[in-house]
Amino acid sequence: MSEPVNPTPETPGPAPETPGPAPETPGPALETPGLADADDAAARRAASFERQRRLRQEPRFPGGPAADPAGSHHERRIRSFQPRRSRVTTGQEDALQRLWPTWGLDIDGRGVLDLRTLFDGLPVILEIGFGMGEATAQMAADDPTTGILAVDVHTPGQGNLLGLAERAGVSNVRVANGDAIILLREMLEPAALDGLRVYFPDPWPKKRHHKRRLIQPEFLDLVAQRLKPGAVVHCATDWEPYAEQMLEVLTAHPLFENTQADGGYAPRPPFRPLTRFEGQGLDKGHVVHDVLFTRL
Repeated sequence: MSEPVNPTPETPGPAPETPGPAPETPGPALETPGLADADDAAARRAASFERQRRLRQEPRFPGGPAADPAGSHHERRIRSFQPRRSRVTTGQEDALQRLWPTWGLDIDGRGVLDLRTLFDGLPVILEIGFGMGEATAQMAADDPTTGILAVDVHTPGQGNLLGLAERAGVSNVRVANGDAIILLREMLEPAALDGLRVYFPDPWPKKRHHKRRLIQPEFLDLVAQRLKPGAVVHCATDWEPYAEQMLEVLTAHPLFENTQADGGYAPRPPFRPLTRFEGQGLDKGHVVHDVLFTRL
């Protein structure tokens, strides 16, 4: 029996190279986790801001006051008021939906108002900031021979005033929604007003916010253009430093004269009712000051 034949061994060649790591295919640079998180947070903030912006521009009640009547076609400035959204009662909502088309108007700055037509020829007093409207409705009922153009941005107050006026049976009130500065500057003719009332405006007590106070020299320059000679500017506040500022800037203005011979504060005139804000101030021990000046 023959022995098995062994295959001829192959001649050894050069050893194969040990495979190294494959070269990486160039790809996008890896993001640093911290930067990615920051970008995501910024995107979420931007999206939230945009949602809030759209919400502010949407009317809360179809056919009622606009959320931002002047929109973007007027420059943004330091405002003397702080718009806020509050709960609207069923009665206020009903008044807004029924009465706004007749007695309400948006301050959009797009046209000049014809006050004689709007108020059937009555002399017109502008009231800036009427709160919930109780004092405004009472003054309108007490003096039906004077029209009151009442301006505010607070939706519940607008609805409340409309409801109060309807229940009182008065027709000499119109409710304006928006920025009173745009109304004065863009929508009223020279010498269109027979008076101005500013009762208990936001005092902006912090020093860095004093620039937001409404009663300033520049504001009075604008008001003077829209008031008839003999018209009265009537301000009231329970914030002592703001009362001093009111008295100071009105006294310094060349087109206004104090109705008080001593150059000081005036007693509360009988036509100004005690307002809700005034009652709150009196309960806290505040002293209320009235300032009355005549347009020369």
